Amino acid sequence: MKIISQQQIKSLEISPSTCLKWVKESFSIKKDSQLPAKISVHPKGYDFYTAMPCLLPKEYDRVGLKMIHRVKGAVPSLGSDILLYEASTGCLLALMDCDWITAMRTGATAVYAAQTFRRNGDLTYCFVGLGNTARATMLCLLESEPDIMHKVILKKYKDQAELFIERFKSYGNVSFETADEIPEMFSASDVIFSCITDSDGLFCEEVNCFRQGCTLIPVHVRGFQNCDLFFDKVFGDDTDPLRNWKYFDQYRHYAELQDVIDGTDPGRESDAERILSYNYGLALHDVYYASRIYDLLKEEGLEVEIAKERSKFWI
Repeated sequence: MKIISQQQIKSLEISPSTCLKWVKESFSIKKDSQLPAKISVHPKGYDFYTAMPCLLPKEYDRVGLKMIHRVKGAVPSLGSDILLYEASTGCLLALMDCDWITAMRTGATAVYAAQTFRRNGDLTYCFVGLGNTARATMLCLLESEPDIMHKVILKKYKDQAELFIERFKSYGNVSFETADEIPEMFSASDVIFSCITDSDGLFCEEVNCFRQGCTLIPVHVRGFQNCDLFFDKVFGDDTDPLRNWKYFDQYRHYAELQDVIDGTDPGRESDAERILSYNYGLALHDVYYASRIYDLLKEEGLEVEIAKERSKFWI
């Protein structure tokens, strides 16, 4: 078994464009993968520990289990690890730090959704929450569309907007402005990314906060439940987690992102439709990333010998 650290993963210098490519590839095998429902426990408040298993199709011979947690006050508040197995033998291949994978696959999925559902023409983007998930999303967007100028509005919070702008100052295909209030920000935006990990209520109760033709992507899903009732279409990366949501049966139109990719659902049909894309997070992406990273690092990583019994044993 190999122990693979975040530093080793970062040393590979996997590009944001490759991250977007891996998300597209993993969506293409979703129907042939096994994705059981997540299992969560909640110690207190909004803190959680969630187990996310996935079996990739037979030709990959990989199965993985991701554990992700959010603990208020921890630094960082979100953390994750993944166990990667050889499916045909049960051999544990790696224990892998999953924080970089989580951030980059989440950002890449958000960008894939935006590129799938956004309206045509010149667009204004906005971000609420400017942590690593937002940075990963911005990286994937800018590097996958180097010839497009992106106008971006950032929600002011402490010094995060200034740090965010500093991070992307070397990119010539983006311009930034900042906003104090969420309603004015949302009403001026065509694509809305919310990367805030926690919310006690709704971000914007009024319908006119969201302009016609906007695409809303709550990367972390809290704060937009009122939109379920008046947005023209709702899409999800997976249906089962959404079935128990309060307004699921009241969506005007629902399909999976995969249905749009496959052509079985038309997706956006006019530039006036308000579209909401819930990407709840798939272990499929984590395990696919982990499998690709393991293959890239086969000759590296700390090797740990696990002395396993190879015959029936008695206690």
